[in-house]
Amino acid sequence: MIRSELIQKLAEENPNLNLQEVERIVDLFFKEIVDRLSSGGRVELRGFGAFTTRAREARTGRNPRTGEQVPVDAKRVPYFKPGKEMRERLNAKAAL
Repeated sequence: MIRSELIQKLAEENPNLNLQEVERIVDLFFKEIVDRLSSGGRVELRGFGAFTTRAREARTGRNPRTGEQVPVDAKRVPYFKPGKEMRERLNAKAAL
């Protein structure tokens, strides 16, 4: 599912909200997740999972086109750990 499909689905399920209101809600939701992660926080959605960040060390990478070695700075990357309910639902579907 892409962002526009999510907005459309939410708009269909909430006829009292217009499309622009639903879009603002989705934008705010994603913005709050990113803001919390960028400040070093954690976002947990019960039954769904938890978003955190992990540190990656600086390293030497390789330019795939030229083969030249290039330095890659240390950085923080997003990480998602699915919740127990999500794992159980995914495994129940796989067993069918």
